[in-house]
Amino acid sequence: MQPYVIEGARVILPHGVEQVSVRVEDGQISGLDTPRDEARIIDGRGKILAPALVDIHGDAFERQLMPRPGVDFPLHAALLETDRQLAANGISTAYHALTLSWEPGLRSVAMGQAVLDGLLALAPRLTVENRLQLRWETFCFEALALIEQALSGPLLPSIAFNDHTSMAVLHPATALQDRPFDHDPAFPVVDMTSAGFAAKMADRAKRSGLAQSDYVALIQSIWQRRPQVPAVMDQVAALGRAAGAPMLSHDDSQAQTRRFYHHLGAKISEFPMNIAAAQTARDLGDWIIFGAPNAARGGSHLGSPGAGDMIERGLCDILASDYFYPAMLTAMARLLSQGRGSLAQLWPLISSNPARALGLTDRGQISVGQRADLVLLDWPEGEAPAVRLTLCAGRAAYQALPFSL
Repeated sequence: MQPYVIEGARVILPHGVEQVSVRVEDGQISGLDTPRDEARIIDGRGKILAPALVDIHGDAFERQLMPRPGVDFPLHAALLETDRQLAANGISTAYHALTLSWEPGLRSVAMGQAVLDGLLALAPRLTVENRLQLRWETFCFEALALIEQALSGPLLPSIAFNDHTSMAVLHPATALQDRPFDHDPAFPVVDMTSAGFAAKMADRAKRSGLAQSDYVALIQSIWQRRPQVPAVMDQVAALGRAAGAPMLSHDDSQAQTRRFYHHLGAKISEFPMNIAAAQTARDLGDWIIFGAPNAARGGSHLGSPGAGDMIERGLCDILASDYFYPAMLTAMARLLSQGRGSLAQLWPLISSNPARALGLTDRGQISVGQRADLVLLDWPEGEAPAVRLTLCAGRAAYQALPFSL
């Protein structure tokens, strides 16, 4: 590809925002304010050039796989559409939060295998880097072979330890954010034969394609695995450590929970559910993730801490798209309007910080030698940002400008 230079834009650099030209060749940033040397010119006047987004956790792809509950869509078409949505939202590296659960249907191991195979098959046609977060439900022993296979693939996935099983059977008298450590012998459990529990499981049953009574019977049987879960978690953690995979824990609610996962090798706390859990992660030197929708909307829909407040407390390092890809840019706009920090201070939440947490040292900032993962934004002051160009390793993944690369 012929070298090109992006000129005239305000550029988010590691030390601040400046108007400099950025030269790209061979998929890398090769110079800042260097001579044109017959390179092609991209006019960035009036726009902002930023490091492209790195999404550490996003499960919005599920809506392409199953646009309505119980309605499946052809896998390759769904993954291609997901790739297009990522590029159009300035995301050049995405870790799809692929739930590997004992449930049948959308979040089953069989679906996980299909997505893994689909991404491998489609890799030459995808415009951005689609990776996997193996969002492993700790009661799903059937997923171990798939986890091992994914860890040996061409793009190293991350592993997230999830225990939605214990969360599902939590007694309603205990708030989700206050629940004890999942392996506490005194963990408060609901009466799984009650009508209230059956009603609570209705949506899960529909997603799984099961009758409500069959789903309740299934989760009752899965709960019997609880004594074996810690040993299987040790196996998965050992696989992750051996492969050098970044590991996360999901929805920590206690300091004890965060310490447990830290010592297991999961040095990233994903969506801690209260300040104490987040503070423990900070004290341990771990990365802390909150949802970009939380920051974009001004609060958590689950009643967890507000991402904006946690950023100001120094207890949030990363914002993830979670369930809505546009939320990452929308969050930036809202945080700026709230005075939570400058653009140069906030942008690492969606670029260099997730890249560092995931061990991706070649991207996430605009500096010479970095991969040319860039996003050009039309962003009038006080308005919503609009993506005009997304580059992934120097290639145009998305463009809405009157030129071609």
